[in-house]
Amino acid sequence: MASLQKIRNHGALLIAIVGLAMLAFILGDFLNSGSSFFNRSRENVGVIEGQKIHYTEYEAAKDQLTEVYKIESGRSDLDEDLSAQIRNQVWNMFMMDFTLRAQAKEIGMDVTTDELSELCIGENPHQIIRSRRAFCDENGQFNRQAVVNLLQAINQEDGDAEQNANLQQAKTYWLYWEKAVRISHMQEKYSALLQHLFKANSLDAEFAFNGRQNGVSAEYVMQPYFAVADSLVTVSDADVKKLYKQHKEQYKQTPNRAIKYIAFDIVPSEDDFKAAEELLTSLKEEFQTAEDVSLVVNTNSDIMYDGRDYSIKTVPAQFKDFAFAKGAKAGQCTDILFENNTYAMARIMQAGYSVPDSVELKAIVEGGEDQELGWFAATDLPKNIADPAFAGKRGTRFTVAQGMGEQTYEILDISAATPKVKLAILSREVTPSSKTYSAIYNSAKQFIVANDNAEALEAAAQEAGMAVIPQYNLTANTDKIGQLKNSRPIVRWAFEAKEGKVSDVFECGQQFVVAALTEVNDGNYRPLESVRPELTYEATNNAKAAYITKQLKGVESIEAAAEVLGQQVQATERVSLADNRFGNAGMEPAVIGKTIALGENQLSEPIQGNMGVFVVKTGAANNTEEVFNADAEKAQLSARLAYLPYQAIQLVEDKADVVDNRANFQ
Repeated sequence: MASLQKIRNHGALLIAIVGLAMLAFILGDFLNSGSSFFNRSRENVGVIEGQKIHYTEYEAAKDQLTEVYKIESGRSDLDEDLSAQIRNQVWNMFMMDFTLRAQAKEIGMDVTTDELSELCIGENPHQIIRSRRAFCDENGQFNRQAVVNLLQAINQEDGDAEQNANLQQAKTYWLYWEKAVRISHMQEKYSALLQHLFKANSLDAEFAFNGRQNGVSAEYVMQPYFAVADSLVTVSDADVKKLYKQHKEQYKQTPNRAIKYIAFDIVPSEDDFKAAEELLTSLKEEFQTAEDVSLVVNTNSDIMYDGRDYSIKTVPAQFKDFAFAKGAKAGQCTDILFENNTYAMARIMQAGYSVPDSVELKAIVEGGEDQELGWFAATDLPKNIADPAFAGKRGTRFTVAQGMGEQTYEILDISAATPKVKLAILSREVTPSSKTYSAIYNSAKQFIVANDNAEALEAAAQEAGMAVIPQYNLTANTDKIGQLKNSRPIVRWAFEAKEGKVSDVFECGQQFVVAALTEVNDGNYRPLESVRPELTYEATNNAKAAYITKQLKGVESIEAAAEVLGQQVQATERVSLADNRFGNAGMEPAVIGKTIALGENQLSEPIQGNMGVFVVKTGAANNTEEVFNADAEKAQLSARLAYLPYQAIQLVEDKADVVDNRANFQ
C-alpha cells in the first residue's frame, strides 16, 4: 500500500515521463517513416527557380557530356581539368535552361517541336549543328545528309550488342546537341525580345547630339591628393565604417576560405637510383645474348618490345646515332645509359631495311558511303590492321575481324619507303620506392605533429626554406587549388575545419601537401577588415578634399586659386558631355559635368574629382556645327546598347533563386 501511495504522490511526474516517452516513440516512428523524404532532399545537387536537380539527373548529364567530349575530341581518357570543366558546364547548362524557362513561362515564350526540328534538320540548321565535325564532309563543309543518316541510324533497334552500344553512344551525342540548340535558340529569342526594349528614342538621340555639339573652353587648377601629406588630415574609424556601409553592395561574396600550404615532393632517393642501376646491370648479359629478347624486355622494361619499326625521326634520341650508324647490324648493343632519371640500353634486332612511314586508308561500308579515314603511322593502328596495311600496295583491299563482324579497308596511298631499324630497349625510369614514399610521408606527418597550428606551420616552413604558398577565395565548389593535382579533398577539408587548424597529409600527384586554414569567410559580404585598406585610402582622399577646399575658401579668380595651391593654370580648348577625359587630368566625369553646368565665363566652387580638387573658369562657348540626323544618332546609340540583352540574361541568372549543393557530391 505504501508503494501504491508513492505512485499516487508522484502521479503527475510519471504521466509527464510516460508522455515524453510516447512522444519520443511517435517522433521516432515519424522520422523513420519520413527518412526517405529527408534522404531525397539530401540527394538534390541543387534547386534552380524551384526546379530540383537530383544527383542521378546531374550524373546522367555529366556522363552525357563526357561522351560528347570523347566523340568530339577523339580521346577516351579525360584529365582532372577537363572533368572539372565538364561538371561546371553541366551546371551552367542547368542554370541557363531553368532560368530561361522561368522567364519564358512568364511571357508565354517557348521553342516548339516544329521550331526545334527545323533548327536541327531543316534546310538551314542552327550554327551549333553546322559546326559539328561529325556532320562535315572531307572538305570540312557541313553535310546535312550526315545528320539525316545519324538520325535514321539511332532509331534502329535491331543489331548485335556492339552495334547497339555504338548506336546508344550516337543517340547520347545527338540528344545533347539537340538540347543545346533548344537552349541556345531560347536565349536568342529572349535576347531579340529584350533588344527591342533597349533602343534609343528621339529624345535620347537629341540629348546625345546636344551633348556632343555643345561645349565650352575652360581654364583650371588642380591640386592632387598626393600633394597633401597624410599627416595633415585625420581619418576616423567612423569615416571608414560610413564608406563601408555606402559601398557594401560592392562587397558581396560567396562563402570562401583562404589557406596556406607547403608541399613535399615525392622524388626518388639515392637508394632508388642505385636499385634501378643494379637491376639493369644484373640483366645486361641476358639482354645482350637472349634468343627471346621480348621475354627479358617485356618482363622488366618500361618500353615493351613489339617489333615496331623505328625511323630516324621516331627512334629515341639517345639511341639515334647508335641505331643508324654506318654498319649497324643485328645483335649490337649499347652500354647502360642514363638520361632524364632513366637507365636504359638498346639492342638492334634488325637493321638495313626500308618500309613506308604511313598509309592512307578508307573504310568500305556495304550499302552505305565509304569513309576516308586519313593517314596513319603503324603505331597508330591495331596490329591486325597495321600488318596488312603496310604490307600491301595502293588500291589493295583487306578484311580484318572487328568486334562481332568484319571490316574491309582499302589502301588509298602509301608513303615512300625509308630506312628503319628494330630495337629492343630495356628501360627503367627511377621512381620512388614504397620505402621512399613512406619516408617522405612520415616527414610530412612529423611536420604536422611539431607544428599543429597555422602560425607555427608557416614559421617552421620558412625556417626550413620551404615555400609557403597562399591560396585565397576557395569556394565550396572549387575543383582545384592552383596547379596541385587531385586537390579537391583539400577544399572539402577547408570547409569542415576551424580557422587556424592544420590539415592531415594530402597526396596531390607527385607531392604530399599540408595545408593551414588561415581565413573563414562565411558572410554574404566581405568583412570590413578585408576591405579596410581601400576604404581608408578613399576616406583619406575625402579628408584631403575637405582640407584643400578649406584652403580655397574666399578665392575669387583662377589665378588666386593657382597661387593658393602653388599650381599652374592649365587650359583645355573644349569640354563637352561627350568627353571621357577632362583636359590632361584623365577620367573626371564629375568635373566635366559641373563645368558644362556652369555656362560661359563662370568660376566654379572647388570640385572634388577622382585625382584631386579642381577649380574651373569657363570661357566662351565652343560648339560644333553638325547637322542633326535623328535616325543615324539613334542607330549609333542602339549599337552601344547591343550588349544589354546579354547582360540582362546574366543578371537573370545572378538574381535567380538557387540552392547549390554541388560541393556535397564532388
